[in-house]
Amino acid sequence: MKKCIIVANGSPPRRSDIAYLKIRYYKTLIAADGGANSLYDMNIVPDFIIGDMDSISDEALAKFKNVSKVIHIKRQTDTDVEKCLKFAIKKKFTHAVLLGATGNRLDHSFCNLGIVLKYDDKIHVAVIHERSYLAAYSGKVKLITTPGEIISVYGFDEKTKITSKGLKYQLRNVALPFGKKESTSNVALGNTVELKITGGKVFVIRSIDAVKANDNI
Repeated sequence: MKKCIIVANGSPPRRSDIAYLKIRYYKTLIAADGGANSLYDMNIVPDFIIGDMDSISDEALAKFKNVSKVIHIKRQTDTDVEKCLKFAIKKKFTHAVLLGATGNRLDHSFCNLGIVLKYDDKIHVAVIHERSYLAAYSGKVKLITTPGEIISVYGFDEKTKITSKGLKYQLRNVALPFGKKESTSNVALGNTVELKITGGKVFVIRSIDAVKANDNI
């Protein structure tokens, strides 16, 4: 597997999350335009800076331009995060973790969560925001869990059905259409949770600390 970290221009990520991901073989660090500003503040050098360069600060650009590969893409049909993902796909990355994807712009946050689904068939994208870890799943999934761990499951339409094993509130071939029904704050009963997802994809949101403890990244 070939893995990368993408830092977007939202709420700054925690240095500890970047350090942990690098230990877990996410060796390549990509800044999506203004995401480089957060790395500048943490004195962390990205391998690549990709975007239309309308958000990166002059200070960050001056610091990184000779040590990072800067790829200026002017087109406005993609967001800067999408430009990074398309680059990652072209370079044969199989997994990406997106940091700084959420913040004070709800539209940007919503868009970045949608991007997880949009590109899931080409690259597995997960999102870390503060204490939460989000990923999209389909088919049969086995999660290594901690008893009592909070796990939330969100679907998007009527045709996607979910069956669970190992959750306190079991899902039995049920749809969780967005805006109608959800499985928020469900609870893992033991050390594994199994999901069978047919007809589409779902979001699973967990504690990043639980994900790290069980080496699920």
